[in-house]
Parts: sequence; structure tokens; C-alpha cells
Amino acid sequence: MSTETPVTSNKKRRVVLAGITVAFLAAGAAYAAWYALVASKRVETDNAYVGGNLVNVSSQVTGSVVEIRADETQLVQAGTEIVRLDPSDAEVALAQAEARLGTAVRQQRERYTSVAQYEAVVDQRRVELKAKQEDLARRAPLAADNLVSGEDVAHARRAVDDAKAALTVAQKQLAAARVTVAGVSPAEHPNVLAAKADYLSAWLAARRNAIVAPVSGYVAKRSVQVGSRIAPGAPLLSIVPLDQLWVDANFKESELRDIRVGQAATVEADIYGSKVVYHGKVVGLGAGTGSAFSLLPAQNATGNWIKVVQRVPVRISLDPKELAAHPLRVGLSATVDVDISHKGGSALGTVAAPAPAYATTVLNQPLQQAKAATDAIVARNMAN
Repeated sequence: MSTETPVTSNKKRRVVLAGITVAFLAAGAAYAAWYALVASKRVETDNAYVGGNLVNVSSQVTGSVVEIRADETQLVQAGTEIVRLDPSDAEVALAQAEARLGTAVRQQRERYTSVAQYEAVVDQRRVELKAKQEDLARRAPLAADNLVSGEDVAHARRAVDDAKAALTVAQKQLAAARVTVAGVSPAEHPNVLAAKADYLSAWLAARRNAIVAPVSGYVAKRSVQVGSRIAPGAPLLSIVPLDQLWVDANFKESELRDIRVGQAATVEADIYGSKVVYHGKVVGLGAGTGSAFSLLPAQNATGNWIKVVQRVPVRISLDPKELAAHPLRVGLSATVDVDISHKGGSALGTVAAPAPAYATTVLNQPLQQAKAATDAIVARNMAN
């Protein structure tokens, strides 16, 4: 039998209940303090994925693939030749363009020479007109004295009229010839300039048989094969620059109220777990929800409508040094935590800077070299 009295048992029960109450109150106070100091100043989502630029490489000219110099997973540097097309067609087209340019120059030389020829014809017609007029002047007095027949005088008058008409025709031909060459030299004539442009186009097409990497990165999605006949704009492969990555975190619409551009954020990628933390910042918020830009936008004006919490993508930039130390891949899952304690930033992105966000110079062609080649062709065909 128990020796404890009911009074002692009640005291113990009250002590236990009081301890439990105090523990609950302490836990509630701790949670309230944690929420006020930490949770209310941060928003977190695991609906986040790594994004990046997928640079699609395509050809600018038509041709057959004869070489592929890079395959998937390989690193290529900007400007490296990765695909080569058969140059035969381009070389023939370049030779034809050179021939057309030479022909245009010689045709213009002929036109400039014809101007002097028409000037000589005009001078000749003037001399003939003067001779006919003098002949008529001699016959007219003789006709008055009946020394020559009236028919001879009429023939002389017709000869003068014919000479005048011939002079007018020659002058018109001279004017037309001068119009075609007035104001420019043979080398700068519009027809020659058009032939020069055709040569430049053929020269560029010949150089573009070598397809180069526009940016440095890793090859992905290679679809081109040796022997394929490709058309301009057809995708050949993609290049992913893994040093230009970001994270798109899809926050609920109820969590966007305090998110501002410039706020600090931490990112944990599933590939590394909590051992690696990336530090970034908010660089912008999407202009609409994911459903608004989907292929089939939701139609909410229906009788069986059910409200679904929408999400808006928030772009988080990453530190390039941290990316270099722990590389990521496009499409990886991540968890994003944004510090919303600082609300001084803007909820909308700022106006884009005048400088380009992305650019490449490896596709630029040395046009001065091509122009020098056209000048050499013109000089060759202008020589006497």
C-alpha cells in the first residue's frame, strides 16, 4: 500500500502542471522573439532553380558540314572554330563577284570614254552644218539669176535641215552620256560601288564557312553532324557560359510585399547541400506570374473556379568567385533565403543601362581587309 498522502500527491501534480505551463510559455515567448527578430525579416523558398544563358550557335550561310571540332561537355573559348563548312561554293561565288566587279569597272571606263566620242561627233556635226549652210548661201543668189535650178536650192535647204537635226541628235546623245558619269570618278560610280558590295558579301560568306564560338563556355545540345546540309539560322549546338549564372526563386504572391531590389540573399544548391552557401542579391522581380506567361494561360472566368496561390520569379545574382569555387549547372534546384529587413530599395527594376548587358566581338569581320581587296581589283581594271 502507498504511504503517500493525497495532499503530497496533489502538490506534486501542481508542480508538474506549473512546470509544463512555464515550459509552454517559455517556448511561446522564444518563438515570438525568434519570429520578431529573425523570421519576420526573412522569406525563404525551395522553389528556386539555377538559370543561365544558353547561347545557340547557328550558321550565317548555307553549306555542308565537313568538320566538327567540339563535342558536348567540352569547354570552348570565344572565337574558337567549332564547325567548318565546305568552302567550295563560297570560293566560286567569290571568284564570280570579283569578275563582276572587274567587268563593272571596265564598263564605266567605256562610258567615260564614250563621252569624249560624243563630243567629237557633236563637233563633226557642227562642221557639216556649217558646210551645208555655206553651200546654201552660195546657191541662193545664183537661183535669183536663174544660174541654178530651184530644185538644187531646195536640196541645199533640206541638207541644212538634216545637218541641224543630226547636230541636235548628237547633242542629246552627249547630254545623256554625261548624265551617266557626271559628278563621280569611274571608281566611285554607283554601278562600281554595287559590284563592290556584292564582292564584300561574297567575301563575308567565304569567311563565315568557319563557325566560331561567340562566347566561352561548355558545349551542350549538339545536333549537327558531319555531312549535314545546313541552312542559315538552323541551330547547330548550344554553349553555356557557366560563369554567368543566376537563380530564379519563385516566391508566393503573399511573400512579395517586402522584397526589394538590392536586398541580400543566400542560396543553397541541392548539389552541395548546406555545406556551401552562395551570397547574392535581388536584381529584379518578374513582370508577371508563371501562369500569365504559360503556353496556355489559366482561364479563371469559369463557374468551377478555385483560387490557387500564384508565384512570381525573383532573380538572384550570384558571386562569380563563389561560382568559380563551386560550379553550378543550369536547371539545378536550390533554396533561397532573402533578407527583407532593409526595405529602402525599389520593388521594380531600374531603367536598363545604355551599355549592352551581353556582347561579343568574335563575330566581327575585318572589313578593311575586304575593302582593300576591292580597291586592288578596281585599280587593276582601271590601269591602261
